[in-house]
Amino acid sequence: MITIRRARPTDAVAIAAVHVAVWRSTYPGILPDAYLARLSVPRQAGHYERAIRAGMGVHVATASGLDLGAGGGPPRVVGFTTSGPARSPAAAETLGQGEIETLYVLDDWRERGIGRRLMRAAAGHLKAIGCASAYLWVLRENPNRWFYTRLGGKPAAEALVEVGGQAVPQTAYVWSPIDKLAQATSPTA
Repeated sequence: MITIRRARPTDAVAIAAVHVAVWRSTYPGILPDAYLARLSVPRQAGHYERAIRAGMGVHVATASGLDLGAGGGPPRVVGFTTSGPARSPAAAETLGQGEIETLYVLDDWRERGIGRRLMRAAAGHLKAIGCASAYLWVLRENPNRWFYTRLGGKPAAEALVEVGGQAVPQTAYVWSPIDKLAQATSPTA
């Protein structure tokens, strides 16, 4: 069974492991190899634990029971998202009041609706804190960026972001009003 829930501080290491695994599988040839090799689960875990404790909208997808195979086992974090108010005042004015900062799902767990359900959780969190619109940045060469278009996100801006000492182009996808995202992620969509 796949469950979406608010993250707890004890999830931080598992969230960080997903973050590192997804970046290493998605960004070879896009980001510097040395940067990807230096990604650190402990360093990322500290970041996510602080975000969870600060009340940021961190949601996890956990797999349990038969979804883990015949032997089952304890629930396992297979994806997560983070969301909150726009980090930049300029972005809040031009792109959206709320920002979905991350959405990562392990490769073996894709194409099961997990990303859609995590985006629904992020949209719900943003609406609950008063955001009427939302955006996220995606590296332009990310092979999975089509997902955001499928959910009704509209490309609205381009920018460069520095990652590992390299300037990398990114695209902002916008949902305004945020209800467009909530509708796109509904079970009947």
